[in-house]
Amino acid sequence: MDLIEKMRAGSQQALARLITLVEQEDQETPQIMKEIYPYLGKAYTVGITGPPGAGKSTLTSRLTAVLREKGYSVGIIAADPTSPFSGGAVLGDRIRMQEHFLDEKVFIRSMATRGSHGGLPSTTPGVVKLMDAFGMDYIIVETVGVGQTELEIMETADTTVLVLVPEAGDTIQTMKAGIFEIADIFVVNKADRPGADAMVTELIGMLHISPHKEWWDAPVVATQAVNNIGIDKLYEGIQGHRCAMQDTSRLAKRRREQRRKEFIQTVEERTKRGLWQLIESDKRLTPYLDKVEAGAIDPYSAAMDLLSNGEILKDWTVRTLKAGR
Repeated sequence: MDLIEKMRAGSQQALARLITLVEQEDQETPQIMKEIYPYLGKAYTVGITGPPGAGKSTLTSRLTAVLREKGYSVGIIAADPTSPFSGGAVLGDRIRMQEHFLDEKVFIRSMATRGSHGGLPSTTPGVVKLMDAFGMDYIIVETVGVGQTELEIMETADTTVLVLVPEAGDTIQTMKAGIFEIADIFVVNKADRPGADAMVTELIGMLHISPHKEWWDAPVVATQAVNNIGIDKLYEGIQGHRCAMQDTSRLAKRRREQRRKEFIQTVEERTKRGLWQLIESDKRLTPYLDKVEAGAIDPYSAAMDLLSNGEILKDWTVRTLKAGR
């Protein structure tokens, strides 16, 4: 594909166009993913997650500056919430990262969530791959900031950074929500505010009494992103976690698990798409639907009857294959 050749040659315009195709789930997406596959594996992905207002975008911008000072190229994926009314997104992260706009070694892409409830658009892994194939050294993925449901980031990032602020509330609730378990590094941002020291102390105490990884002690870093304080410590934490992952072979294991999950999700998505196409066009399914809607048969039995119908199953398989093209 001509666009991939241009992207590999360093064209950010080609990269942007390919990202748009992947975001739109264009019919060429499977072919794009196939062609860039040999070029994957160089980039290191850092996830930045946490509640709204924690300063994730400013922290991302400051971390990018540190990475650039050290000579690394950086791709940034910033998720923005989609309006339930217009379907659009504010895309405000680009405004907060404008200091990097003229840097040819930084590529920023804001992505609308488009109904996703996991803090990231469903097409994020594909966009990460494109930035990896482009040749980025680091990819920073900033989640939308919906708080307690952002567990998808651990399936995308190599290192996950959880950003909190002193007024974010009881950190025990954070632990119960599940985010506590996925974080590799904790950041207490806006550390000049009252209660910051207490929150750092509480987090350290919780980490000591909670089940922890023998190979990695998650650090708690106090930062003031607006004032550019503590960002070097955050960078050191990321590098430390990366080294620990590599030294214990866990980085390779995590990426194997990510590829496995992506494979299963892709099969599920294509199968579901093929089923919907079959439902919309095949009148043989009408009796099943009518009986279920009328309460004459339970959905489970109807599904099992459908799956035992060889002809319909064959057509479903054909449509599933077409949906993946």
